[in-house]
Amino acid sequence: MNKKTLNDVELAGKRVIMRVDFNVPIKEGVISDDTRIQKALPSIRYILDHGASLVLMSHLGRPKEKGYEADFSLKPVGEHLAKLLGKPVAFAPDCLAADDQVAALKPGEVLLLENTRFYKQEQAKVKKAEGMTDDEVKAKKAELKEKQKEMARKLASYGDIFVNDAFGTAHRAHASTAVICKYIPVSVAGFLMEKEIQYLGNAVENPVRPFVAILGGAKVSDKLAVVNNLLDKVDTLIIGGGMAYTFLKAQGHDVGASLCEPDQLDYAREMIAKAAANGKKLLLPVDNVAADKFAADAATQVVGDDIPAGWMALDIGPETVKLYSDAIRSAKTVVWNGPMGCFEMAPFAAGTFGVCQAVADSGATSVIGGGDSVSAVNRSGLADKMTHISTGGGASLEYLEGKELPGVAALNDR
Repeated sequence: MNKKTLNDVELAGKRVIMRVDFNVPIKEGVISDDTRIQKALPSIRYILDHGASLVLMSHLGRPKEKGYEADFSLKPVGEHLAKLLGKPVAFAPDCLAADDQVAALKPGEVLLLENTRFYKQEQAKVKKAEGMTDDEVKAKKAELKEKQKEMARKLASYGDIFVNDAFGTAHRAHASTAVICKYIPVSVAGFLMEKEIQYLGNAVENPVRPFVAILGGAKVSDKLAVVNNLLDKVDTLIIGGGMAYTFLKAQGHDVGASLCEPDQLDYAREMIAKAAANGKKLLLPVDNVAADKFAADAATQVVGDDIPAGWMALDIGPETVKLYSDAIRSAKTVVWNGPMGCFEMAPFAAGTFGVCQAVADSGATSVIGGGDSVSAVNRSGLADKMTHISTGGGASLEYLEGKELPGVAALNDR
């Protein structure tokens, strides 16, 4: 990693503003999963223990960007964080009007700003309304970008040092994630960000071989660039989930009522040809669990790589689990993004959990990314057997596509 981190800066007597990812599930003020808060604690404690004061900022959910909304307030997060830290966490009810509270901070003290997405200029996204011309959209976007710079400049004024520890939003060029770096002299990665980039970076760019990537999920179209990019890097690419049936269809198989994207068939053929030309193994299901409807109480049958008419494949079959598991056991590096089937329904979970077990048993360096695959690993009870579970679904996916992440690129180089 060629970016500066917390270990590269002197913190004593400084004020740090840090972007965290506290986008946690909250219902009626109760946090049901505080994993993202827990993941930020090492950076938070390090900053406070080294004599700095700390201003934290985050988004939460998808508010309407028109001001305060109680359902998306970070106040309960601040209260929860205070319990975890064993010390008070002050709260600023407006992220852009916190000057007095920031100025009053003493070394070792923490202030959490209210949801940055209460302001439209945080993301600066323009949705074309009915009747808007292209020129009007362009003008609106330019106006919002100027406001975004103003917001970033205000947030930067709250600190001497900016720390980005929110890998989950690193793929977004928002005011609080990337634009702020233009207006503050020191911008570094937090420990979580550093860990994410090191694991993903080493896995993709400098893997110990054999390198096996596992891709699942619903649609090929969601992972076009990922498949293309990984076929240049892996030794074996395993494909499961709904996206597998577009590939099987491209090979001439019948897929019945399974999820399939006809407009991606040529792309699938191109990727199959690319794998063959480059000497890469591209593994597809050899058997499948098919259902007569999309429901947990559906009638099911195990079929081969042709799905009967009227039936839909909702999981990989037992022979495919063995095939994929054998490939995974030979790996020294495994990257996994996306489940093998509709694992949320018990009749269609065996494929995903079987692959999960194989990854756990492989002894390989394993990097798990994407919300569904992370959820599957957690539900399997094997999370502690994985080397690294990413906190950023979209960010990890874009990294696997080979894209530059704005929230990382904006940090100071070593």
